Amino acid sequence: MVIRAVLAVLIGAQTVPAQDPALALRERVLARIVEVPGATVAVHVAEVGGGRTIAINPDSVFHAASTMKVPVMIEYFRGIDAGRITRDQSLLLGTTFKSIVDGSTYQLDADVDSDSSVFARVGQRVPLRWLVERMIVRSSNLATNTLIEVLDAKKVDAAARSLGTTAMKVLRGVEDGKAFQAGLNNQTSARDLATLLEAIESGKAASKESSREMIDILAAQEFNDEIPAGLPPGTRVAHKTGWITGVTHDAALVYPPGRRPYVLVVLTKGIRERAVAQKLIADISRLVWDATVVGR
Repeated sequence: MVIRAVLAVLIGAQTVPAQDPALALRERVLARIVEVPGATVAVHVAEVGGGRTIAINPDSVFHAASTMKVPVMIEYFRGIDAGRITRDQSLLLGTTFKSIVDGSTYQLDADVDSDSSVFARVGQRVPLRWLVERMIVRSSNLATNTLIEVLDAKKVDAAARSLGTTAMKVLRGVEDGKAFQAGLNNQTSARDLATLLEAIESGKAASKESSREMIDILAAQEFNDEIPAGLPPGTRVAHKTGWITGVTHDAALVYPPGRRPYVLVVLTKGIRERAVAQKLIADISRLVWDATVVGR
C-alpha cells in the first residue's frame, strides 16, 4: 500500500520532471513493483564511486536468506589478510552443528542443500578456500555453517558493521530450526548489502588482492535467474542470490563495458511463487540497465 501511495503521488502530481533520469527510473521501477500484488520490495541502485542513486525502501529489514554469505566471505578474506587463516588451511568436514538457542545439535541434510559436491566430501579434509567458493557459487549451506564455526558469527557480524552496515545481523548458520522458531534470524537491508558490495569493489572490505578474489568468486555465481537475466548476454555480474519460502533476493555488482560498475540490490518478500519474484527482479535489472547504460 505504501508503494501504491508513493506511485500515485509521483504520477498524479506529475512531480517527476522528464529531465531527471533518476526520478524517472524510480517511477518505472515502482510501476513494475505494483504489478505484483502483496509484494514488499526494496531496491538500491548506486554507481560505484558516486553518481546516480535510486532507493526504494532501502532500510527496510528483510530475512537475509543466503545473502548473509557475503559477510561470511568478507570475514574469511580478512582472516587471510591478517594471518589468522592460511591459504592452505583445511578441516575435517562433518554435518552436525549446534543451535545458538541451547547448544543442542542439528544436522544438515543433503536433500535440501543446493550443492551435492560438498556433501560428497563429508568425512574428508577439505580446504576452507574451497568451502568459500561453494558457499557463494552454489550457495552451499553445509559450506556456510562449517565456515561460520571456524570464523565465529559474532566476528562476521562485526566485520559487516565495521564497513558501515546498520540493519544487517549475522547471528547464526542456516537450518537452525530452534533459532528460527525463536525469531533469531539473520537479517539485512538493501542499503547494507549495497554497502558491502561497494566496499568489495573499492578494495575497502579487505586487501586489494582479496577484494579482487571476492569479485571473481561472486562473478562465478551459478544461479543467474534474477539480476543477470535482465542484462545483455555476456555482461559481467558479481552477485549473490538468496531465497527461502516467500523470500527472493539478489545483490550484484554490474560491470557495463567501458563504464564504471554499479550496484543493484533487490530484496523481495510476500511473493509466494519464486518464479514471479525472479521475473520481477530481472525486469527491475533490465530497467536499471536501460536507464543507466543505454540512456532510455
